[in-house]
Amino acid sequence: MFEKIESIVERYNELTDLISRPDIISIQKEYIKFAKEHAELSDIVKTYQEYKKVVKETQESTALLKEEVDKELRELAVRELAELELKRSKLEQDLKMLLLPKDPNDEKNIILEIRAGTGGEEAALFAADLFKMYSAYAQRQGWKVEMMSSSVTGKGGLKEVIAVIEGKGVYSKLKFESGIHRVQRVPETEGSGRVHTSAATVAILPEAEEVDVVIDPKDIRVDVFRSGGHGGQSVNTTDSAVRITHISSGIVVSMQDEKSQHKNKDKAFKILRARLKEKQEKEQFDERAKERRDQVGSGDRSEKIRTYNFPQNRFTDHRIGLTLYRLDSILKGDLQEIVDKLIIAHQTEVLKPSANNNESAMSQSLAAKG
Repeated sequence: MFEKIESIVERYNELTDLISRPDIISIQKEYIKFAKEHAELSDIVKTYQEYKKVVKETQESTALLKEEVDKELRELAVRELAELELKRSKLEQDLKMLLLPKDPNDEKNIILEIRAGTGGEEAALFAADLFKMYSAYAQRQGWKVEMMSSSVTGKGGLKEVIAVIEGKGVYSKLKFESGIHRVQRVPETEGSGRVHTSAATVAILPEAEEVDVVIDPKDIRVDVFRSGGHGGQSVNTTDSAVRITHISSGIVVSMQDEKSQHKNKDKAFKILRARLKEKQEKEQFDERAKERRDQVGSGDRSEKIRTYNFPQNRFTDHRIGLTLYRLDSILKGDLQEIVDKLIIAHQTEVLKPSANNNESAMSQSLAAKG
């Protein structure tokens, strides 16, 4: 780890020089590329500088204890050493976290898909609650939510809803939401007050660019048809709806919410690319999972991850054993504590293979060098 950080510092200093050169600044594309890399490395470099400072202070306090000093000064040095040890331990952990491989999808926008599962109308109403929850959280984060398509029930539930959420780090914060979400509550139509259990499925797909997924035109069949359902006469009088079939994978995407066939086709291709990307990544994950499975979960849509219990105002995430008794605020978009704990659980799991390493190895290396 020590050698890796030193190489990062060397690259950071090189980039600092590059982004200050007039010939680089004049080439916008090059400058943006180097400036972005420089910003990505800055947290590691700053944390490492702070770490080296703490190690140096530790060495000075340790040396002071070896000298003949009065009792008061010795006690002060002992207290400082204890505080420095805590700082060093935390900074070591921070550096390990910062060195974890970045998920290439973390900064991508997402396609959110929610579908009502078992439970009929109650499941559709719960799907609508989940969409409102994620929309409220997105608003708190300053993200943009764009509805792609929806299928509304007579009582205001959602059989299915697909939306794009755009903003900084959307996928990194919502990527652990995929799976089966279960609700326990008394439906409005239930006269006896009996609690029913229903479910909805959530899928979080990183938005895929054309360069991410190459689609062979020969592997695509595009059908156009007249839109049905809500939308008014202008929607239903032309063949504006589009259905795209990806022949080799069997994935089918239909889009009819827009009046324009062109817009429907663009939206359908966006969803198709995301689903193909998800399929490719799931195949890769399944291959890796033969050796080791992540504690937080695979993000598989068939995995039951949550229970929302209305009578007890209780929220439970089964993967990490998290239970909170504030379901009302969570459904209003207060998700940050949950998001943070899922990320920490994931990071902890990733760090497990190196947990038995000597934690002071890095400070020892610095001490030997200094």
